[in-house]
Amino acid sequence: MTPLLETIALTRHYGERTALSDVSLTIAAGEILGVVGESGSGKSTLARLVMALDRPTSGTVRFQGKDILAGRALRKMRREFQMVFQDHYGSLDPRQTIGKIVAEPLHLEPGCLDKRERVAAMLEDVGLSADHAQRYPHEFSGGQRQRIAIARALITRPKLLVADEPTSALDVTVQAQILDLILKMRAEYGISVLLITHNIAVVDEICDRAIVMQQGRIVEEGRIPQLLDTPAQDYTRRLLSAEPRFLKQRQKSPVSLSGDRASRP
Repeated sequence: MTPLLETIALTRHYGERTALSDVSLTIAAGEILGVVGESGSGKSTLARLVMALDRPTSGTVRFQGKDILAGRALRKMRREFQMVFQDHYGSLDPRQTIGKIVAEPLHLEPGCLDKRERVAAMLEDVGLSADHAQRYPHEFSGGQRQRIAIARALITRPKLLVADEPTSALDVTVQAQILDLILKMRAEYGISVLLITHNIAVVDEICDRAIVMQQGRIVEEGRIPQLLDTPAQDYTRRLLSAEPRFLKQRQKSPVSLSGDRASRP
C-alpha cells in the first residue's frame, strides 16, 4: 500500500553544514509519527522540506506517491498538507481578524462560496466560538492562539498535518489540551500527523511510531511504547535519562496496549 508521505534519502546542506543527511521515512494514512531529538538534530529542517518551504540538496519527498516538487504537482497538492508552527503568536498576522486568518488557506479552493460558514464550523471544532472570528490574535491566550493555528491548518481538510513543536511554548495543562485536540482531529478527520518535538513525554502521549534524530540523521525508529521501553541506541537512552520525571512516571504507570492505545494503527 502506498504511504501517504514518503521521504527518500532526504539531504539538506547549508554551505558546509549538513542539516539533514539521508533521511528516509514513511507515514501511513491516519498515523501519528513523532520526530524527536535535541535542538539542532534536524527536526525542523525535515518539517520545512516536507512542507516544501525549502528544497532538499538531494532526495525526494513523495505525497500519495507523487514527487511534490515535480512540475506543477505542489500547487495541486498544497491544500492536502498543512503546518502548525511553534510560535503560535508570530504565525498569526496581528493585523488580521481571526476569521480572515483561518480562512486564508481557502484561496487554494477557487470558487469556495461558504467561507464564513466553514470558518465558524472550524472554530467550534477546535473548541472556540464562531463569534471569535471578529476578534484579533492579541485578545487570546497562548493555548487559544494555537487552537486558531490548528483551525487554519485544518480548514482545507488536509490529509497531513505537520506540527512543529506545537506545545513547547505552553504550560503543562494547555499542552495536554492541545494534544487532546490533535487526537480528536485525527479521530474526526482521519488526518495523519508528523509531530516534531523535543519532548519524549509528548511522543509517548499521542504517537503511534517515532523516529529519533541526531545530527541530521535517523539513529533509531520504532513503535510506541517499545521504542521507549527498550531503546536500542545509546543516544535514545540518553534522551530518556534526561527526563527522569517522565521515566519515573512510566515505571509507576506502564503504558497499556488496551483502551485508547488499542486504536493506534
